[in-house]
Amino acid sequence: MLENCILLSLFAKENLARMNKEQLNRYDRLINEPSNDWDIYYWATEARPTPAEFDTDVMAMLREFAKNRNREQRLRQPDLEYLFEPPR
Repeated sequence: MLENCILLSLFAKENLARMNKEQLNRYDRLINEPSNDWDIYYWATEARPTPAEFDTDVMAMLREFAKNRNREQRLRQPDLEYLFEPPR
């Protein structure tokens, strides 16, 4: 689903480098376990409540990121070059 691709890839670019191992595991579980991509989108945008098993610090970070308080244009996924840049 395009909305999740954009949301999750930009979130990953901004956050993965500073997450600890446990947070990375929770993020991996979040993006791989739910069988319906729309669920992740609804939880991140607070359109539906997040089930307890996914309501973690990582989901809180994703919900905050989804609010886009800086009003950034988020129209496409980031280029993958960021994977080779040093963390900020």
